[in-house]
Amino acid sequence: MEKPLSDSEIVRYDRQLMIPGWGIDGQKKLKSSRVVVIGAGGLGSPASMYLAAAGVGHLKVVDKDRYELSNLNRQLLGWQKDIGRLKAEVAKEKLEAINPEIRVEALAVEVTKENILDVLGGADLAVDGADNWSLRFIVNEGCVRLQIPFIHAGVQGLFGQVTTIMPRLGPCLACIMPRPPPDVDRFPVVGVTPGLFAMLEVMEALKTIVGIGPSLVGKILIFNGEDISFDLLEVSKDPKCKVCGKVGGL
Repeated sequence: MEKPLSDSEIVRYDRQLMIPGWGIDGQKKLKSSRVVVIGAGGLGSPASMYLAAAGVGHLKVVDKDRYELSNLNRQLLGWQKDIGRLKAEVAKEKLEAINPEIRVEALAVEVTKENILDVLGGADLAVDGADNWSLRFIVNEGCVRLQIPFIHAGVQGLFGQVTTIMPRLGPCLACIMPRPPPDVDRFPVVGVTPGLFAMLEVMEALKTIVGIGPSLVGKILIFNGEDISFDLLEVSKDPKCKVCGKVGGL
């Protein structure tokens, strides 16, 4: 059930209400939506900030880690004074300060195959803020099982990629990458790379919820920051995919 907008919300979101196809009805959809952000790091931090600012009514930020000094070049919700604090709790505090009209839920747990369905339960959409491939594939499988959209992005150094996974309508992450890339403890990254891809993730998430424009379903956008080039590649659903070929697993 869509929730009505208050007078203050109409003023707050005035500029985006002007977008063709958005309007009051689109904003009501955002207010009534529940989005899970998996990870509050370089991707999840700015993504959650823009989701909050746009008026997503219920945000769940999931991250078990605490802030370290080496996080602060890219994880914008974390400040010097937050070193040692739980990222999820910091996110709740600051996102609700950014937009007091929304509700933010902090979940400081490790996401596993055993609890992913509970973590995603009740969500309308999930956003990839993970920092490792194992977690991304767990989330992908959970979203396929629950039939909810998953906005994926991954970055390293000056490079990144983004796609929208819509169960039943297009390929899932396992279709695109039958063999998951190996996880590494530390990888190179400059803050603007995850910042850029967090914005693209939010663009896809908002469009999906509001219901405007074509999405990146069946496509993957790749960015090379060294020469500032984008490539849009088509990707196909694998009918033999062990995850979405016959919705199973976990």
